Amino acid sequence: MGNPSKRASLCFAAGCLGALANSWSVWYFGSKGIPVSFGVTIAPSFSLAWLYPRIVWGGLWGLLFLLPVMKNRFLSRGLLFSLGPTLVQLFIVFPMKAHKGVMGLTLGTLTPAFIFLYNVIWGLVAAIWLRWADK
Repeated sequence: MGNPSKRASLCFAAGCLGALANSWSVWYFGSKGIPVSFGVTIAPSFSLAWLYPRIVWGGLWGLLFLLPVMKNRFLSRGLLFSLGPTLVQLFIVFPMKAHKGVMGLTLGTLTPAFIFLYNVIWGLVAAIWLRWADK
């Protein structure tokens, strides 16, 4: 795709869609008690106020797909780029903004695994959609 503006908007949209999938997964798993069964207390209520910032941040993270890294390996790119939001959540958001300790460990020992899983969903959905939209 030659047009940089079009490419940026596709990457942003891919990140937004990935964030929607991520958010739905976080909510759905929480509503079914899956994290709690592993000792992790992440079960948000689904609301537009909760969803909107997640969609915007997901779109911003989607701009990582502009980087010329592993361009022919779209699933690997999704996995690699999912590490960005994962690390920010674990080492900045949880300890500094949410006051849940480093890696959110006050929410449960397996919190990092759930955060990684949810962000892998973001990365894979974004990568798959971007590959489809970029044809």
